[in-house]
Amino acid sequence: MFLFTLRHNKSAYYADFVAYTTVVVLMAAWLLQQPGGQALRLTATVVAGLAGWSLAEYLLHRFVLHGLAPFKQWHAAHHQHPSALICTPLLLSGSLIALLVALPAWWLLDSAAACALTLGFVAGYLGYSATHHAIHHWRSRGAWLRERKSAHALHHHAAQSCWFGVTSSGWDRAFQSIGALPDSLRIRPAVSRKGAARIRRESGQRARWGGS
Repeated sequence: MFLFTLRHNKSAYYADFVAYTTVVVLMAAWLLQQPGGQALRLTATVVAGLAGWSLAEYLLHRFVLHGLAPFKQWHAAHHQHPSALICTPLLLSGSLIALLVALPAWWLLDSAAACALTLGFVAGYLGYSATHHAIHHWRSRGAWLRERKSAHALHHHAAQSCWFGVTSSGWDRAFQSIGALPDSLRIRPAVSRKGAARIRRESGQRARWGGS
């Protein structure tokens, strides 16, 4: 699994999930062993890490994967082959999280809070990876996943300048990157009525979206 190899075989692809799941489980077990007052503070820090990942997910997808070379060219491979086993290599993603999240947190916070913040961020990244995999490889009757599939399909096939959120559309709403629903693309009946109605309503409200 080389540093800049994005398309993996099954073993390398799923090793990413195994590694991050192991990290999250071990760090969560550590958190549960903390004293009551400490555990409450650290749990709030974990939530802050989750929120940090949520924003990072949107910003990275919009401004790095769709705007910054060479990441833009690498991400284009996923758009060309959406069902291929393409993901950020474990070595690269782990190094970035360590350098950009864990080390600054360790410098600014006490060691326990730094671990808790990193746990939240890593858990968010794992949730994103699992959601993105499910969107492209799973079939589900669950309303939430069908809604995420529909929004992500709009991003892939309608306009790559909108619908950047994978696990949530909250930041798309906040930053007004809800794209117009083109006549050529219809929400499939499998999508929940509530989810389809919301996506259509928001798409209509952003009909003049131009990617800014």
